[in-house]
Amino acid sequence: MVNLDLGLFPKLQMVQDHRHLAKSQHRTLHQNHFEAIQCLQKLAYLVGKDDFEQVDVSIHPPFTDIRSVQTLVEADSLKFLLGAQHSHYEDKGAFTGEVAPVFLAKLTVKYVICGHSERREIFGETDDIVQKKVAAVLANKMIPILCVGETLAEREAGGTEEKVLGQLRAGLQKLNPDQVASLVIAYEPIWAIGTGKTATSEDAQQVCASIRREIGVLFGADTASKVRIQYGGSVKAANIAELMAQTDIDGALVGGASLDPDEFARIIQYRLH
Repeated sequence: MVNLDLGLFPKLQMVQDHRHLAKSQHRTLHQNHFEAIQCLQKLAYLVGKDDFEQVDVSIHPPFTDIRSVQTLVEADSLKFLLGAQHSHYEDKGAFTGEVAPVFLAKLTVKYVICGHSERREIFGETDDIVQKKVAAVLANKMIPILCVGETLAEREAGGTEEKVLGQLRAGLQKLNPDQVASLVIAYEPIWAIGTGKTATSEDAQQVCASIRREIGVLFGADTASKVRIQYGGSVKAANIAELMAQTDIDGALVGGASLDPDEFARIIQYRLH
């Protein structure tokens, strides 16, 4: 599965076996709805039916672009899935500037990113808030992409698993095995986002394996085998094939590379590398 976020900060998510590729742009506010449409039209030209038979690709525009992208996808019968970069956890209330999950569901949004590192670091979203968002997205018949990851300081102190698995357990609280099995978990080491630094495929595999193992402990082996786990952090065409060859990496959450349709198409077509 590949997730593509068009708008704020680039990020792509891709998962194998009807793997989910998601492109999300979260770091730089530089795609308005006209630019988002142009980018998606070019991407649609570059990828074909064979690609969509192998991967799921979701597009995550900023809120101002979602309706425009939805209209294009539906009018041209494109195979991309629609996603959002985040959501509030309440369906209504006095939350000026926020967007309710029920509104996203009405726009046929299928995937919503929850707990992205920038939401946690810049906007102060706690594990409790992220858990509420995960639950709200599920309640509105959409699929959360739960993001987890450590800082460079935490990594160097040997605290990667403690941080990542702590965020994981918090985000999955109050969920049942079937709900967890439907999720996408995105491991995004904060130190590798937009820095050009990438965890080695072995390092990424080790953490993703720990995530799957923990889900098995909490919810059972069957659930662990079904949940899709992605890696995000300076993913690009040059390293995607090696990442996707890892046993417990089912896809990618792609950042800066998602701003370039040619590069993103090559990531989607990783199996041809």
